[in-house]
Amino acid sequence: MTAHSAIGAPPLVAHGGRLDAARRLFPDAPQPWIDLSTGVNPRAYPLPPLADEIFTRLPDDDAFAALDSAARRAYGAPSGVEIVAGGGAQAFIQLLPRVFPAQRVAILGFTYAEHAACWAASGAQVDMVETLDALVDADVGVIVNPNNPDGRVVEPRDILSAATQMSQRGRLLIVDESFMDFTPEASVARFAQNDGLVVLRSFGKAYGLPGLRLGFALCSRARGATLRATLGPWAVSGPALAIGARALADQAWRTGAARACAGDAARLDALLTQAGFHIMGGTTLFRLAANPQASRWFARLAARGILTRGFADRPDWLRFGLPPNESAWSRLAAALESVDGG
Repeated sequence: MTAHSAIGAPPLVAHGGRLDAARRLFPDAPQPWIDLSTGVNPRAYPLPPLADEIFTRLPDDDAFAALDSAARRAYGAPSGVEIVAGGGAQAFIQLLPRVFPAQRVAILGFTYAEHAACWAASGAQVDMVETLDALVDADVGVIVNPNNPDGRVVEPRDILSAATQMSQRGRLLIVDESFMDFTPEASVARFAQNDGLVVLRSFGKAYGLPGLRLGFALCSRARGATLRATLGPWAVSGPALAIGARALADQAWRTGAARACAGDAARLDALLTQAGFHIMGGTTLFRLAANPQASRWFARLAARGILTRGFADRPDWLRFGLPPNESAWSRLAAALESVDGG
């Protein structure tokens, strides 16, 4: 669901994570709230100690180079791929329509609503489509892969084929890989030197640090130069550079986190199925479940201090993130057992 804030401004898109709004709507809910409305790893990467100068000095070239090197290894991007760091994948979603304007944009839907909102705000005609063939006929195509919220995965070879076709016509394919970290085999980051392809990556979701505001655009050198010129110097804070470089270089942590989240996702599927939900898909960071009474489940869970993600356009859907600890798992299980969803 969207609402326009002002003429010419991007539409306001409903997101998860709005605990402030939930507290106002359900003031008697027990504390603390359990926020299952986002697809963020509930077990964050441990923050390293940071030198004072990281906060008191402007970031230097070496700090950006260290982040670039760590991201390149983590994402499997060869030397021909330009890696542009910015303030989160969302920042690039809002920037791309201004940097690479288009008249006709096709988005493989149903998906993350910010893509359509930002392109529409730029004046583009935006169509939601169901096939890759429909994407390549537009000036710009957008694929969220894995998809948010249902986890649909488009095979890399199919994405590369579409990007090659679009490049030959002077067009652009954007692939939002914000939830790709734990399924790297499906990534097209290694092909991002293709001038018809821009790949977006989020740092905060897999590493559980969305407040750090860090993300990347992987693309050809020419497109990277255009993005860097638009972003200007110091597009990423010193703390984000230092923490991002360290975390992205930590392959052992990433492997363990992927394994833990996969186990939690299976546990969540079992819990929701037992409560009468149909599992539609998702990723290892969130699960999409259907129930004819989803809106009632949303309200009744919220009354018990558990926030999930509903969809105005899909009233029988709820998206559940992963509980952060055993206490949260117990509260969710008890709520699902006690709430009459019928």
